[in-house]
Amino acid sequence: MPQVMDADRMSRALTRIAHEILERNRGLDEIALVGIRTRGVPLARRLARSLKEINGDSVATGALDITLYRDDLMRHPVGPQPVVRSTEIPFSIDDRRILLVDDVLYTGRTIRSALDALIDFGRPRAIQLVVLIDRGHRELPIKADYVGKNVPTSVRQSVQVRLLEIDGADEVVIEGEP
Repeated sequence: MPQVMDADRMSRALTRIAHEILERNRGLDEIALVGIRTRGVPLARRLARSLKEINGDSVATGALDITLYRDDLMRHPVGPQPVVRSTEIPFSIDDRRILLVDDVLYTGRTIRSALDALIDFGRPRAIQLVVLIDRGHRELPIKADYVGKNVPTSVRQSVQVRLLEIDGADEVVIEGEP
């Protein structure tokens, strides 16, 4: 399993993304971070910490569960019941710039589901996409605004993001045949 990111490289990528967010948005006014469950949530919290360290301002952070918005729920009706977790967005998203945070961007279908779910909470001024890894193979016209690392992969491979908060270690590995 080739490791494409270790803890140090992951930390540097998130710090760089935090600087890019500040530069592009000219500060943090009306910015909020919303992580897509599961691994987007701790990444959003880490970005919020980095932004506070750099700029001194706190950034509202939330968690979005997209389970019921997925377009593949009905494709396998005899499969296991989906596990619905909580969405926690303790602030209004109306007229805010929402930074949607996820670990891996692949086909774009997760992001499409997240956009549908987010819009049910209000009308943001803008939505920007932050991903730790962009592995290509898009099926929908979705592009990240901020990318930690582009990792070319084959469709037979999978990208596994492991985070300290969930998995006990920070790393990104590629599994499967090239």
